Amino acid sequence: MGMLKNDVVIIRPPEKDGGPRVITVNCPDKTGLGCDLCRILLIFGLSIVRGDMSTDGKWCYIVFWVVTKSSEKWGSSRWELLKKRMMDACPSCHSASGISYYCSELQSPKPPDVFLLKLCCYDRIGLLHDVTGVLCKLELIIKKVKVSTTPDGRVIDLFFITDTRELLPSRDRQEETYKAIREVLWDSLISCEIEKVGSQITACSQASSFLPSVITEDIFPLEISNELPSVSLANSVSVCMDNSLSPAHTLVQIVCQDHKGLLYDIMRTLKDYNIQISYGRFSVLQRGKCEIDLFIMQADGKKIVDPNKQNALSSRLRMELLQPLRVALVSRGPDTELLVANPVELSGKGRPLVFHDITRALKMLDTCIFSAEIGRHMIGDREWEVYRVLLDEGDSFLIPRAKIAGGVWNMLMGWE
Repeated sequence: MGMLKNDVVIIRPPEKDGGPRVITVNCPDKTGLGCDLCRILLIFGLSIVRGDMSTDGKWCYIVFWVVTKSSEKWGSSRWELLKKRMMDACPSCHSASGISYYCSELQSPKPPDVFLLKLCCYDRIGLLHDVTGVLCKLELIIKKVKVSTTPDGRVIDLFFITDTRELLPSRDRQEETYKAIREVLWDSLISCEIEKVGSQITACSQASSFLPSVITEDIFPLEISNELPSVSLANSVSVCMDNSLSPAHTLVQIVCQDHKGLLYDIMRTLKDYNIQISYGRFSVLQRGKCEIDLFIMQADGKKIVDPNKQNALSSRLRMELLQPLRVALVSRGPDTELLVANPVELSGKGRPLVFHDITRALKMLDTCIFSAEIGRHMIGDREWEVYRVLLDEGDSFLIPRAKIAGGVWNMLMGWE
């Protein structure tokens, strides 16, 4: 037996105006489920202010208290879409006697089809962010992007996208996309085309796996440095491990400053280490401080007693919470290039909404983008998603570098 499909994810309205909504997830367990659910909440732009989770290794029960941005108003359809996406992340369901139940059998999904969205537009400040915002609302996921500006002021945008709703290449879905883009670009839009591409074309479009050493030294130092624009002395992270409070689990206690995607950063790190969470609690305190308690064990069902393993996990957690992304402004001859990088999950998933937040920050700073590129690179023993944005020469000299780097960092961390 299982449970009714509609009971797997339940979203309750807030008890009072402005209060958090409560999302409960009750389903079979799998390693990394918490990471996948937190990633979905991050994609939808929700902030988790409290969380509880427990599992016996077979069945799990998770509760999220979430709030929307004060500037956003959600309709019932948006909440229903969130519920559907969270249910999709839970172990698959099958039909028994005409009623859908959830079971623990998992099937590897086939890779999604990739489509090329080609845009030709007249350039203006914020154009790239406006297009990116449309794609996010339509659940069209940007896998790669290549943006260039011609001498006559035209912009050629190439977006390699996948469709979360799996409706492309239907004519209705293409028309929906065209209409949404036209509504934000108006007279700036010259042409818009969508076509399916093969794996060979997608591979050819990828950025070079090689990065100049100066770039890796700028944004991938061997140790955390307080001199980097993305690290503040006030933003301390405490990670403590204790094996004395539970006979079967290691207790991990984390105290840190809240940021956008904080719980996702913790969960993806534990997922990559194949660590299972048996019980966890997360809460945001006054002044944005967070406390997280996690009772964890290794994949073999044992607590972490090896000091080397403890040090490796605590160091990685501290690094990921201090610097979940890397931000740097570097000189490329006479030009200024913005570099942003985030680690890729071992599952192959990158961090959501990074390009959206970069373009939004630059739009708010009245800074034009001359060219942009997203690529994945192996640096050390990890794969990174690297965003390289060449700023317009006229604008990049008017705004101090520290202000640009700080503005982008604050936007990515949700501190704008």
